[in-house]
Amino acid sequence: MRLVTVVLIILLALIQYPLWWGHGGWLRVHELQGQLAQQQKQNDDEKLRNERIAGEVQDLQNGTAAVEERARYEMGMVKDGEVFVQFVSPNQPLPATPAGSSNTSTRGEMSAAPVKVVPNPVSRVPEKRHGHASKDAKKKPG
Repeated sequence: MRLVTVVLIILLALIQYPLWWGHGGWLRVHELQGQLAQQQKQNDDEKLRNERIAGEVQDLQNGTAAVEERARYEMGMVKDGEVFVQFVSPNQPLPATPAGSSNTSTRGEMSAAPVKVVPNPVSRVPEKRHGHASKDAKKKPG
């Protein structure tokens, strides 16, 4: 009887081995569940990123407001006849710019570079002529 009990315990142990450590065992299932949760989180993050980019593309395609905003903040452009004014505190240190940030967006960030003041800015855009004399020609004494 004792021999039968020992043989049955050994058989039970042999049956349990694939259940715990085999190809489809509990430990492998637990590991795959962790990988699945990590991949689902990464997919959710990428979906959110794609939605943001799709919204930005739609804004750029449908209107000029997004293009104007990018031109202002990323390229420092101003409209014709507009004067750019930037207030900088004299006691505040200049913010450090990260090195190698050429591919990152600077949207919404202001430059810390000193601004040159121009008393009467001249437009760089050529004036459209519709067959009428320009304003400067009318003002000159004749």
